[in-house]
Amino acid sequence: MTDQEIENLPEENEDSYSNDDIYNITSWGADLSFRELITMYEEDELIKPELQRHYVWDKVEASRFIESLLLGLPVPSIFLANTSDDYKLIVDGYQRIMTVYDFVKGIWTKDGRVFRLSNSDKINERWKGKSFGELSSAEQRKIRSTTIHAIVFEQTKPKENDTSLYQIFERINTGGRALAAQEIRNCVYQGNLNSMLIDANRNEDWRYFMGGDVDSRMKDMEFILRYLALNTDKVKNAQKGNISLKKLLNEYMGDEQNNTDEKVRSLKETFARTISFVRNNIGDDAFHNIVSGDRSKIRKRFYPTIFDSIMVGTTIALEHLGDDIPIANLEEKRLDLLQIEEYRKFTSEGTMQADSIHGRISHVLEVMYGIQYK
Repeated sequence: MTDQEIENLPEENEDSYSNDDIYNITSWGADLSFRELITMYEEDELIKPELQRHYVWDKVEASRFIESLLLGLPVPSIFLANTSDDYKLIVDGYQRIMTVYDFVKGIWTKDGRVFRLSNSDKINERWKGKSFGELSSAEQRKIRSTTIHAIVFEQTKPKENDTSLYQIFERINTGGRALAAQEIRNCVYQGNLNSMLIDANRNEDWRYFMGGDVDSRMKDMEFILRYLALNTDKVKNAQKGNISLKKLLNEYMGDEQNNTDEKVRSLKETFARTISFVRNNIGDDAFHNIVSGDRSKIRKRFYPTIFDSIMVGTTIALEHLGDDIPIANLEEKRLDLLQIEEYRKFTSEGTMQADSIHGRISHVLEVMYGIQYK
């Protein structure tokens, strides 16, 4: 599913938050040689995300960076973040580190072939088409011994909560392609829940709605997280006012209680049961809208707010009604729902206002399943 097939909700896209005042973040500089960085990477001191960030440089870009090292040119700093257990997360600099790692090791990750510098006219004749092993010993030493300045961040307190690392990633990452929100979470919040989201994202019923291939920017994975986070007592009991979606999802992923084996197993089973029910009993258009209130015209776009209300409402109904849950004419009831002006407002305006979240879930429960949101 492409961005063009997902309904854009500007207020959610622009959602940001800051709670720097309750964190104590320090930083310092360190000059690290590529020899050290390669060793750190091999020994897993530089944490690799469970879904590795995609390598985006082409062969010419990668070759020009290697050439810069051979020429002794200065290279931009990298940013690292210390974790509470003294590992380091790559905030900015992944392309540079992996380019040198691949070149020294001899295989370019992007195509699995021998890493030879490009034959482009942009590369000096001395090094065109050469692999690391074909360089002189002096040139090999030069690449390994070249230092790159690293700025290292650390959250000194509170140690048990690392949500500020998300903000560091979001504000400082300046690579060729800025990381999307869920890509950052995949780096910062590694653990049982993140692994489960990766696995759940391949669920056959879920892929039926989202398309065969997982999204490289992890937007589809974020929708599963959105559903899980909105189906919590924290959201259900929220008073009037706006809820920061980014903060909610970050805190949900960082919550140790959501990362226990038992909890993760339960969340995965609940998601699988709900999405299977939706596919089998509501059908293809479950998360689509209608055009201008006309139930005969389906707008073939994924609506995040229709998705979260249908999913959360269905999960609640399955828990409360079990095998007695009504399954007759659910798609017709859903079309009735989409014609209700109040529901349409709850799914399109102030979508992260507590009243809007409660309102759209309540409407799903009442119209489609005949029960109350309590």
